[in-house]
Amino acid sequence: QVQLVESGGGLAQPGGSLRLSCTPSGSGFTLDYYTIGWFRQAPGKERAWVASDIRGGNTFYSDSVKGRFTFSRDNAKNTVYLQMYNLRLEDTAVYYCNTAPVTLPWGQGTQVTVSS
Repeated sequence: QVQLVESGGGLAQPGGSLRLSCTPSGSGFTLDYYTIGWFRQAPGKERAWVASDIRGGNTFYSDSVKGRFTFSRDNAKNTVYLQMYNLRLEDTAVYYCNTAPVTLPWGQGTQVTVSS
């Protein structure tokens, strides 16, 4: 079964930026056909929804990231992105992408660490 593969995480300082990418592990799965969500799991916490982009429609963000994170798609590359600006310590987490609602096995995620 296809999985979505996340990348782009790393270490950033508070106020810094990172861009995460999400792409299918194999061929035959077109992201543009689906509502895609970004999720994150902070240490000691449950996985939480961050943002969703409805195919051909609106994008929604959790209150904690609204105004700082931006969801985008590159259909030619079959990739979605999460551009993160003005990072905060509390954004530290493993970030995942999946369909929304979730239908695929979770990938390994990409670690984002915000630290001074």
